[in-house]
Amino acid sequence: MDAIRPVSRTLLRDRAYEAIRDAIVTGEIEPGAVVRDADLAERLGLSRAPVREAFSRLVDEGLLESKPQSYTRVTPVVAADVRDAAAVVGAMHELVTRVAVPRLGAGDLDEMRAANGRFAAAVRSGDVDGALRADDELHHVLVRAAGNRAAAATVARYTPLIRRLERRRFGEGGTCRSAGLHDRLIEACAAGDTEAALRVTADIWRGLEELADPD
Repeated sequence: MDAIRPVSRTLLRDRAYEAIRDAIVTGEIEPGAVVRDADLAERLGLSRAPVREAFSRLVDEGLLESKPQSYTRVTPVVAADVRDAAAVVGAMHELVTRVAVPRLGAGDLDEMRAANGRFAAAVRSGDVDGALRADDELHHVLVRAAGNRAAAATVARYTPLIRRLERRRFGEGGTCRSAGLHDRLIEACAAGDTEAALRVTADIWRGLEELADPD
């Protein structure tokens, strides 16, 4: 029975955080919606304590706002906040790309190509969630190879703010970014051309900043 062990408090907190974050990003919990720890704890099959801890983290990350003794609710999608987040995340991706490119092996490149294949297939089928998930998986290869924990934490913290707007724009009839940019990135990585990879990375994240520009 060694496999049956108590679940750590940290794991429960992380489980609550990831579930609530994903529900906000996908729009299952809409902007402006009031959230209650008791309700979400019951839906998640958890106690209220890890849900409260998740709320605190999501407030810090800008996905929830809270007024003590009054309410906790999902923040609106604010274009200026998304532009700021995209600028920061883009800078972190450029940083990790510079470090990662010389470290990439054949397996890493195969993983990036496979992720881009999933991305392209999801775009063709209109699967926005699948496209965004594959996009994260592709770029995560570079983040992982760089091994910069501070950069990885910054990317993880601010990317959900960007994904909320991406989903909304795509749902309004917009289109996902072309897999061609990913192809160019992978080609540069395979050639060991760090400067070319940096230029493509900058193009990718500049496009996300522009996504947040007012119509």
